Amino acid sequence: MAYQKLQVGRAAAVTPSDTARIPDVAGGVNNGCVLYVGGAGNLKVETVGGDEVTFVGINTGAFLPVQVVKVFATGTSATNILALW
Repeated sequence: MAYQKLQVGRAAAVTPSDTARIPDVAGGVNNGCVLYVGGAGNLKVETVGGDEVTFVGINTGAFLPVQVVKVFATGTSATNILALW
């Protein structure tokens, strides 16, 4: 079973992109982060396992407890997204 941290030490705003992965806060490789969604909508992501999925109807103020490496621009209508490590 994978261990999921219940608190974070770093956070950064996410700019959705169909090509670029979410960069690590320190400028390295992002090995996965969880997301906070500040504005409701749909969220299309790529998981650390390489799956592309769309979470439909994410509420304002929701946390997405999935290890994510990319947030797609196409298919994402949610706003104010933060990456949490």
